[in-house]
Amino acid sequence: MSKYHVYGIGNALVDKEFEVEERFLKSANIDKGLMTLVEQDRLVDILDKLKSTYGLKKRASGGSAANTIIAVSYFGGKTFYSCNVANDETGDFYVKDLKAAGVDTNLGDNREEGTTGKCLVMITPDAERTMNTYLGITADLASRHLDEDAINASEYLYIEGYLVSSDSARSAAIEAKKVAEANGVKTAFTFSDPAMVQFFKDGLVEMIGDGVDLLFCNEAEALNFSDTDNLADAVEHLKRIAKRFAITLGSKGALVFDGEKQLNIAPHSIKAVDSNGAGDMFAGAFLYAITHGYSYQQAGDLASLASAEVVSNFGPRLESEKHQQIKENVLG
Repeated sequence: MSKYHVYGIGNALVDKEFEVEERFLKSANIDKGLMTLVEQDRLVDILDKLKSTYGLKKRASGGSAANTIIAVSYFGGKTFYSCNVANDETGDFYVKDLKAAGVDTNLGDNREEGTTGKCLVMITPDAERTMNTYLGITADLASRHLDEDAINASEYLYIEGYLVSSDSARSAAIEAKKVAEANGVKTAFTFSDPAMVQFFKDGLVEMIGDGVDLLFCNEAEALNFSDTDNLADAVEHLKRIAKRFAITLGSKGALVFDGEKQLNIAPHSIKAVDSNGAGDMFAGAFLYAITHGYSYQQAGDLASLASAEVVSNFGPRLESEKHQQIKENVLG
């Protein structure tokens, strides 16, 4: 039996969340609905405006894969997360938050000097999330931050597509995938964001290499990556790079391919408050289920309800006890 159900590698960012009006995005020249990389001075300028206009709503350790790994842990899985934060107050907060969620990590007290990455998450009244990110030291994530023993002791390696924007992080992800494949560890990958597919497609193709065991994406990412406006065509294209995959479809639920057949996952009717973290939670719930003996249909059902619960609350994650309630509702 593997020591870890899922080993994740991804950016380590402290999320600062704000409820904003659309006119703020327009006045600040921020592209709505996307994750945009910014320099530190730009982030500081936007942050000052957000604090003075709206006030900080929430702070949490984040990063797409981190949210997913924490979800797996909260559902009851054993997890490890490789990332990079600095030896600063924000980094201290991140490490404490990660460990409090029961996640093992490469992070210790001997962290490098620098600035821990930050992400400004702006939620508009339509519940859509817009992100401006300063990567800071997480852009220096490299192979030295990997724990090969932990990878080899895992059932799945989970790679975040956001790593494509950094040369060293992309190389680390590719190295982690090689280690996993050489030791019979399954590989899972997420495109992370439509902007990653739009601007870094070649890098994503490099990271995916000869293919992955499991792919997560949303409809926009699937269509863009497949160079089509037809979902059925995108499904056929994704079969060339992934043995199995899940495509989230927003209010329409999700489409899952289990390697043999296509499964339709029903949506849940909810009042959307904040879409931030929905895809991360979907992947976390799904990975928990398939590493604990449940079918792909059950995994999809659990992921659908869990992501709906995230969307109906503010913030990218749920309280730990909520995961057990969701699990009981779907899996008994």
